[in-house]
Amino acid sequence: MTVHPSLQPAIDAWTHSIESVNELVRLLAESDWNRATECPGWSVRDVVSHIIGVECEMLGEPRPIHTLPRDLRHVTDEFSRYIEVQVDVRRCHTALEMSSELDYTIIRRSRQLRNEHRSPQTPVRWPLGTTAERTLERMLTLRAFDVWTHEQDLRRALGMPGNLDSPAAALSRDFLLLALPKVVAQDAGARPGSTVVFDVHGPLEFLRTVRVGPQGKGTLDSSVSLGPTVTFALDWETYARLACGRVRPEAVADRIKVEGDRELADAVLREFAVTP
Repeated sequence: MTVHPSLQPAIDAWTHSIESVNELVRLLAESDWNRATECPGWSVRDVVSHIIGVECEMLGEPRPIHTLPRDLRHVTDEFSRYIEVQVDVRRCHTALEMSSELDYTIIRRSRQLRNEHRSPQTPVRWPLGTTAERTLERMLTLRAFDVWTHEQDLRRALGMPGNLDSPAAALSRDFLLLALPKVVAQDAGARPGSTVVFDVHGPLEFLRTVRVGPQGKGTLDSSVSLGPTVTFALDWETYARLACGRVRPEAVADRIKVEGDRELADAVLREFAVTP
């Protein structure tokens, strides 16, 4: 049996992104591994450690037995504590140790994915500190999204932009867009009848409109809205940074053009981050 066709796009996106990460860090100087990223408390080394750690758990490896220091201010709850173990356990690793482990992990995970023959709807346990199950298709999509998001964290920290229009970037766009109706209609409290337009330019260009129905439920489409309540015009990288919680709206205000109801616009931007 071969990989199910509906799983292949996520596997291809993951492969492209994680191999790009591998190329980014392969020849980094030791000092570059300590550069800060937009992930609170995490350096380049920490982001790569996180990627390695999750992929090792996807391989079924046992988690390391490790006690976290008490002075990690960015560790604020059980989820972040769970995530941090795979990161902190590698903080003493050298550049060569990090790049070698990443390379070896990619080889093993790629082999595992090439041999994947389960149905896309197979329930699998999500490894990140929860007993909740997701479908295999959903889990692979989440992995591609997570790796691409961290690839971009690394690129910004290292001053090496790229892959904003890669297969994983397109997958991440679609993943983030799924959250827009809830952000606008529920989290930001847009009134029934409101329409909010997102006009995004850059390597990935798209136009999406969220319409709030009579019952207060938001829907998403790609049609043009006449006289929208709010229109946002911004570039794709800024959109992704905001949606992934990497930056606050006020820090990138010069990159966002807003027209219409300012109060609703501020509420939408305030609620825009949909990932931790």
